[in-house]
Amino acid sequence: MSTRIDLANAAKARSAPPLRDRMWASRTDYLFLVPGLLIFGAFIFWPLIASFYYSTLNWTGFGANSEYVGLANYRELLRDEFFYSALGRSFLFMLATVPFQMLLSLVLAIVLNNKLLKLSTLFRAMIFLPVVSPVAVIGIVWVLMLSPFNGPINGFLLDGHIIARAIDFLGSPQLVLWTLAAIFVWKWTGITLVYWLAALQTVPDELYEAARLDGVKPWQVLIYMVLPIVAPFAVVIGLISAISALNVFPLIQATTGGGPYFSSEVMEVYIFRTAFAPASGQFPRLGYASAAGVLFGLVIMGLTVLQAIAVRRVRRKEG
Repeated sequence: MSTRIDLANAAKARSAPPLRDRMWASRTDYLFLVPGLLIFGAFIFWPLIASFYYSTLNWTGFGANSEYVGLANYRELLRDEFFYSALGRSFLFMLATVPFQMLLSLVLAIVLNNKLLKLSTLFRAMIFLPVVSPVAVIGIVWVLMLSPFNGPINGFLLDGHIIARAIDFLGSPQLVLWTLAAIFVWKWTGITLVYWLAALQTVPDELYEAARLDGVKPWQVLIYMVLPIVAPFAVVIGLISAISALNVFPLIQATTGGGPYFSSEVMEVYIFRTAFAPASGQFPRLGYASAAGVLFGLVIMGLTVLQAIAVRRVRRKEG
């Protein structure tokens, strides 16, 4: 039987037209890929290649005068304390946001996944609304709300005698990063909620019905039935959230710009400052900033590879 199958497959392979002929026959379909490939090449592929090239130059980014320095920018980066501080803040920000964001969104997803809950669609839309709101607008609104002078949050705390004097949430080096982490969680919990809701949809309804007939308590259904089923999704959701937390430039730039005293300067803000907004008396260093961007990109790429490995292992265990 196996010999016949092999012979049939071989016959099909011989009778199939060559790849070139099949591509030519589908040439109209491939034309629809051209716009997407052009956009990908112009805004993704070319900037990646250019960043590697610029990282080998001593160049301000203005004018044609540049000097090839090889790996000198990378060697200088490895001795730059501001680089390590910004990299450390990026990972601290990630560790401060991802676990809380995943736990909060999981709890909300479990509550909103209850079919008996009225207006669950409205609640989902309200939680998801910050996700689709522009980051620049959100940054300005939160700066006004957290203002120590006339901000409503400080006003509420003072009127309630919870604090004795106004708190400068975005102006205190000790509080600014944690305040930005809270704003980040508030904005992006909605998208993580969608991931968890999709994971909860994989739990069969028959499981809930069987548990109800057997008299199993709701918390037992959650712990012993639902969570083991959705646990493999946590790997993917966690790594997606981690990569998102490392790309927090718009929020920080719209609120603090990396201040005060570099206390909220994460890697993306460090790269931007070095390339386009250096300190007083310094010149822009696009080549040096490109080297920092390359190293940071390799870190994110490592997380992406980790995600792929984790997903593959989870699938093997499921199989």
